[in-house]
Amino acid sequence: MLKGLAITPPAIGRISIGRVVERNGKRLPEKDDQFTLTTQVQSRDGWVLHPLDDELRKAAGGKLRSIAVRMLFNDPTLNLRADYSLFDRSKGRPVCVGNGESCRRRGKDGIEQLPCPGADNCAFGQGECKAYARLHVLVGDGEGDALGGFVLRTTSYNTIRTLAARLEYFHAVSGGLLTCMPLELKLRGKSTTMSYGTPIYYVDLIVRTGLTLEQAIEQARTLDERRRSGGFKQEALDSAAHKGFSNGAFEELEEDVSAVVEEFFPEAAEATPPQLVPNDLRGRLDAKIKQAAVKGEHMPC
Repeated sequence: MLKGLAITPPAIGRISIGRVVERNGKRLPEKDDQFTLTTQVQSRDGWVLHPLDDELRKAAGGKLRSIAVRMLFNDPTLNLRADYSLFDRSKGRPVCVGNGESCRRRGKDGIEQLPCPGADNCAFGQGECKAYARLHVLVGDGEGDALGGFVLRTTSYNTIRTLAARLEYFHAVSGGLLTCMPLELKLRGKSTTMSYGTPIYYVDLIVRTGLTLEQAIEQARTLDERRRSGGFKQEALDSAAHKGFSNGAFEELEEDVSAVVEEFFPEAAEATPPQLVPNDLRGRLDAKIKQAAVKGEHMPC
């Protein structure tokens, strides 16, 4: 095995809840209210849709807001890889990755192991460091490829926190049979004071529609017994994944960083969020005052 090269789960496609669009000659990230499944091929018009996208969308009757999935590994931390990440836009490569306690940083003398204060308190990151996660899943029951799945990348704290909790909980209640649990990715919406009542979307992980938690656990036990009798070694697979992830300092390939940066780490000047209109009168007045100040105008008294 090549040292310094992280061996990550083979990906046959992507799951996203947004896309990159071109406005005034600039490519900008735009959020969506549904899932999209793509291949790993990017054309001039964006990512090429995966054949499963059309199949699942037709079954859903339009917008794709839930996807039946299974996990690749029993260890929750192998399925969801979350860290604080800083990328070099000019060179297209990862610079620093940490977990809030320690980090691996690229320096003049190679990779350094340093303390990590977290994204909000890092002087080195200068506000450019973000929580960044990759969720690896099998779509459906892995009929097409039992060891190659789809990857969902996100910088959403709501998504990261929710998925981390769900994976730990399902692992606990199933007795460690996380890979055998019939699960479903579900897109949820919520409103916050920061969004002025406008819904924001995040990804949740639930038991598949039509099943109770007890039924899902029973199915997991049955599948685990069938796999063991057939010689499937899940413990060995988890061990191999642990070894592969720890083989390199950075999990994101440099050839993929440009697409990651474009979608999740755009330049501040290019990533201006849409102007949301507050619902209350005071909020609308405050917004108008701010806009007038930016334009150098004065509000009437």
